[in-house]
Amino acid sequence: MSDTDPELTFLGEEPQLTAAEVADQAGIPLAQARRLWRTLGFPERGDARAYTEADVAALRLVVDLLGEGIIDLDVALNVARGVGLSMARLADWEVGELVHHVDEAFAEQGGAEDGDSTAWVMDRFGARFEDLLVYAWRRHLAAAVDRMQSVRAIDADPHTTDLSVGFADIVGFTALSNEVSRERIGELVEVFESRCGDVIAREQGRLIKSMGDAVLFVNDDPMAAFSTAEGIINVIGRDPRMPDVRVGLASGGVVLRLGDVFGPPVNLAARLTQVARRNRIIVDHATADLLPADQIESRPLPPRPVRGFGVVEPVAVRRA
Repeated sequence: MSDTDPELTFLGEEPQLTAAEVADQAGIPLAQARRLWRTLGFPERGDARAYTEADVAALRLVVDLLGEGIIDLDVALNVARGVGLSMARLADWEVGELVHHVDEAFAEQGGAEDGDSTAWVMDRFGARFEDLLVYAWRRHLAAAVDRMQSVRAIDADPHTTDLSVGFADIVGFTALSNEVSRERIGELVEVFESRCGDVIAREQGRLIKSMGDAVLFVNDDPMAAFSTAEGIINVIGRDPRMPDVRVGLASGGVVLRLGDVFGPPVNLAARLTQVARRNRIIVDHATADLLPADQIESRPLPPRPVRGFGVVEPVAVRRA
């Protein structure tokens, strides 16, 4: 693989502008330009000529939005933060997945030994990845708007709603990561995340975030949340090649903010996994009361202290 400048490969032009020049051409104060740049997750480059016309165009988009008066700078920064975090993870994910296959595919296609395999793969697949990205974003945007409209129909505050929150984590992950190879841990995490994601989507839920050895998900319907938890145990804990899991569920009012969820049910669901037995589902009383008694058996467990909640009486649940 040759030593080609990634910025030239992926942005299509050599950086020729300073931060001050970008801000001036975009019509935004330099301090605000630097703040947006940092919020998007990019390191500052001082007075170096490290920027391109694409950076000017991106800042002009923000200036135009602010000029219309629909959003203010704080809202723009929050959106920029979400974009930066999501795109950074997506880029790392894509490069990590493709890097092992790029050189081999390049050679099979007759590429020269000193050729740029990265530029080659982006030339052939970059535009299609970009199309897939826009397609997925539009689909998720439509679903998010639909959810927001549903919440507004019930509650005047679009940022709060009642949900069932689930937290599933791998048992003994820290010890396991010290016993097996990094490659094996990577494979395990990938299987865990993909299988959990499949189950969550199948049960009409949403994967809020993945933390390597744990996933946080939500469902509008408590029974769907139970089915999600049950499905995760079936595809992870019941597989002899995978470690055991523990799942906690809690229901109640949560705050929806910046693509995440906050509130007591979120914290309680995570705490409940700490008292759950392997490959078992533990719920709070609010969730247990919402589950259909003719389908689910509930068994109160002895009260125990739960950090942040005092003494809690968890409930073990299983299909009747």
